Amino acid sequence: MNHLLAAFILFIPGLTYAATVHHTHLMSAVAVVALYLAFCGWIFWRHQQKSAQSSLINRQVNTGEQSILIAYASQTGNAEQLAQKTAESLIQAGLNVEVRVLSAVDLSMLQRVKCALFVVSTTGEGDAPDNAGDFLQHVMLADVRLPQLEYGILALGDISYRYFCGFGHTLDTWLQHTHATSKFDMVEVDRSDEGALRHWQYQLSVLAQDTEMVDWKTPEYQYWQLSARTLLNSGSAGAPVYHLKLTTHQQAMHWQAGDIVEIGPQNSQASIDIFLKQLKLDGALMMDDGVTLQQALQSKLLPHEAVDVERLERLSPEAILPMLKTLPHREYSIASMPQDGGLELVIRQTHYPDGRLGIGSGWLTQFAALQQPIAVRIRENAAFHPPAQDIPLILIGNGTGIAGLRAHLKARAQLAHQRNWLIFGERNAAHDFYFKTELEQWQQQGILTRLDTAFSRDQSTRVYVQDVMNTVALDIAQWVKEGAAIYVCGSASGMAPAVHQALMSTLGEDGLSALQTSGRYRRDVY
Repeated sequence: MNHLLAAFILFIPGLTYAATVHHTHLMSAVAVVALYLAFCGWIFWRHQQKSAQSSLINRQVNTGEQSILIAYASQTGNAEQLAQKTAESLIQAGLNVEVRVLSAVDLSMLQRVKCALFVVSTTGEGDAPDNAGDFLQHVMLADVRLPQLEYGILALGDISYRYFCGFGHTLDTWLQHTHATSKFDMVEVDRSDEGALRHWQYQLSVLAQDTEMVDWKTPEYQYWQLSARTLLNSGSAGAPVYHLKLTTHQQAMHWQAGDIVEIGPQNSQASIDIFLKQLKLDGALMMDDGVTLQQALQSKLLPHEAVDVERLERLSPEAILPMLKTLPHREYSIASMPQDGGLELVIRQTHYPDGRLGIGSGWLTQFAALQQPIAVRIRENAAFHPPAQDIPLILIGNGTGIAGLRAHLKARAQLAHQRNWLIFGERNAAHDFYFKTELEQWQQQGILTRLDTAFSRDQSTRVYVQDVMNTVALDIAQWVKEGAAIYVCGSASGMAPAVHQALMSTLGEDGLSALQTSGRYRRDVY
């Protein structure tokens, strides 16, 4: 800043000279000074922002067992930067964090904390970064149990190498061996893939229970049309669940079973009108970029608390818009194949505590009109792609998790791979048996060899997917012995951990670990 002030002082004599020349030159000089001052202001603001973020990170250390440990192992600095961005997102969501290089993490620290996030890169052919050496020698070689620890891993790598994200996989295997519990499956990032990083951010928002956590970078969307929307569970005791279809005129769109769609939501017209009325603004006002104020607000995160709205009072629209963050993306499992002619989704409506519909579910299931353009980006999810060979497949899920499992069944039907077993759970068979007719047809055709269901509210004793798995444990073990893969899709908070424990009881720790190592145990949980 001292250099900038000095430069500005040297610039002042030019203004005196400008006052003695033609009026046009005077206006030019004034314009230059205005631009220069704006530039100085921007530099100062950026400096203040970085200082504030740095101080925010630095003071969130040694906060006790309730803090989230963020440990990084970085060879080039990328993992360290992502660890810091992870910390910033969680701090802004109101959580305490503790950021450590992995070599500074010891056993006592892991035994103290209840939640840890690891951001680790891989060097060479599966090697750990240099600053993970002490952790490898003094922690991972110890015989320890960490049953209280829940963890997540962001693994960075280059898919052109044989052992892609090798150290991340090694760390994940070790943590499972300690009886730590993964909060979600490891997120693999191929050379800073932005889609994978957004998936990591999605998991952070779930961890922080912050549905409005802003994307680090907004997806590059295409626009599809909302061509169909059908309520699947009329009369259900649960929240409404909708089957949606999105179509496009673009040619040769491609995805595989297991892939994810990222959706760019918009605000409802009603919420925009309320916001404009609160601030006494005219939505028809044309902005500098050629859109109206109302159009500009469609993709902005609007404040709902009175105190946040009051901060914007008496400001101009031009000042307000940069202060509003962009609505974060939402991601959903794809329930169809390209041969079906469009992207099909299964979405349950969610609500804020004050009754407002969720950002993504509200937009797609209620506010967006049929044939309206929807912002879409398809993200490859190789971790949940189908088996490469024709092997038996056990599909397990609950609720809207049927979406990802349905895509796999469609893919298997197209290839005439017939040994498939679905274990599915919901509330009531009369209202919540999604795609029942289709599933029964697959049974008749021999595509679906076996179908077991767990409708928890259809009897006095609650029965869930994991309970059904325990009753058929011998059959699951036999299918696995015959080479079956197990794919799980659905709730990460209740169903997925219970299914994991049921599989652990059935197959044993070594058996389940071998299944994971071979790529025959895969999950898409949220």
